[in-house]
Amino acid sequence: MVNKPGTRGPYAKTAARKADIVRAARDSFAERGFANASLRDIAERAGITHAGLLHHYRSKDELLAAVLAQRDTEEWRQGRAQVDRAESLGPYLIEVLLHHQKSPELMRLWLELATAASRPDHPAHLYFVNRYESSRTHVARAVRERAAEGQLREGISPEIAAVLYQAVLNGLQVQWLLDQQLDIVEPLNAFLSLIHTPDDP
Repeated sequence: MVNKPGTRGPYAKTAARKADIVRAARDSFAERGFANASLRDIAERAGITHAGLLHHYRSKDELLAAVLAQRDTEEWRQGRAQVDRAESLGPYLIEVLLHHQKSPELMRLWLELATAASRPDHPAHLYFVNRYESSRTHVARAVRERAAEGQLREGISPEIAAVLYQAVLNGLQVQWLLDQQLDIVEPLNAFLSLIHTPDDP
């Protein structure tokens, strides 16, 4: 028997509960920082017991990975909706950077986890490998569209451009975390002008 849309079974209740926990963890990490956030505080925010939280997530590290994965999922969904043309990629990336600046603690945690996950034995290693590969694939596809229209600088392939996009985005966020007065929009625009030729002939 196929459940009707909106039917709530055990699976739906578990998914909803986990979503509540991740939302609570995200708020706690953003307000208190990862080191100062506690599982008991997160459980209280989610409206469940500490034991109930541990039934779904065994550690704070596991919760952090879930929070960052949720952020990625939201951004991918938003990106697919907004980047309907190749030239929309640059403005969207600027919007993403500005949005990240509103939650510097989450930005810092994401960069720290990505670095730690470079170790092959790290629990999040495969997640980040796949994430970066997927991101490069999507960016390269958008850049390839611009290349077909003659809007990619000579000597730069879409694949190399995708790697450079990742390097610039991550590097700008690290520099901004060290100096939050730093303007990162103008440097990103300058990078885009180095990679792409103007739309007009």
